[in-house]
Amino acid sequence: MKKIIGLIFMLFILLPGLDNAYAGGGNRTGTGGANQLLIPVGVRGIAMGEQGVATSSGLEALFWNPAGVAKMNNSAAMTFSHMSYIADIGVEYGAVAGSFEGFGVLSLSVKSLSIGDIPVTTTSQPDGDGTFFSPQILTAGISYSNQLTDRIAIGLTANYITETLGDASASGVAFDVGVIYDNLADFNGLSFGIVLKNIGPQMKYDGAALFVQADVDNYSRPPQYYKVDAASYELPSVFQIGFGYKPKIDEYNSLQTSISFQNNNFSDDEYRLGLEYGYKEIFFVRGGYSLAPEAVQDDYIYGLTAGIGINYELNNLDLKVDYAYRDTRYFDGNHVVSLSVGF
Repeated sequence: MKKIIGLIFMLFILLPGLDNAYAGGGNRTGTGGANQLLIPVGVRGIAMGEQGVATSSGLEALFWNPAGVAKMNNSAAMTFSHMSYIADIGVEYGAVAGSFEGFGVLSLSVKSLSIGDIPVTTTSQPDGDGTFFSPQILTAGISYSNQLTDRIAIGLTANYITETLGDASASGVAFDVGVIYDNLADFNGLSFGIVLKNIGPQMKYDGAALFVQADVDNYSRPPQYYKVDAASYELPSVFQIGFGYKPKIDEYNSLQTSISFQNNNFSDDEYRLGLEYGYKEIFFVRGGYSLAPEAVQDDYIYGLTAGIGINYELNNLDLKVDYAYRDTRYFDGNHVVSLSVGF
């Protein structure tokens, strides 16, 4: 028990130190792009304070830390989820993974935003010209994960990003790389994780929408067009470090705790706490909290999270149903539900 208290005390000392070493990007808020990369999709992690850098496993880990996928208990698995995001936006997500002996785990994932129709407006018709367009925002990824030893797992994800807004579009690539270390310092149940996410070159919009008709005095001349040079924008890179602890209770009950620090290059740094109680590894209740102490109060809209999960084995299939709720200021809360199948 003294070791546990000492480790917890060290964490609260260590995390503020990291905050100073990796100064947050709060003064750059709103200057980056491709922010759909930050929308979480792992339902268990969302319910536990939007984190899973040290505690996620299987396909759940693809978003939080690709290293955790290597700890998948099945030879193959798939998952599907839906999130009711803010402003009636839906987030659809699907992923599949296969484990290959002596090689590791390969995974494929797709995340898409359902935004709906938006009226087309122009300078001459600011109320709309009667037509509509539907933004298409898609992220497709391929991941490799491997359990190097009984304690160390690594993972790498390459994401292809595409955004289409009417006749303008942009595309790019982003990489995630992570490590998970279990039984840290020979302490059973203590895990450590670190991940760098959304590392890649700048993106830039192009397309017919950037051609603008010039104003001319001589109306006998044919229309003249010039092309607007869109500015490039950076990806919302993230550095996250976290710890998890799962004490041994008894054969029926389990408890998972987690804490993490997240540095964002285009917003203020965040701290996250998570807790999960499990009964017979079948039913789970989860909760968490995230905060950004340096953010202006009105700028940070997230906080409490909660959720439940059910695991059930049916005809050699591992079925998982998870639900999470994320409170959001100014908007209706986010609801997320997922179905996972392991073979």
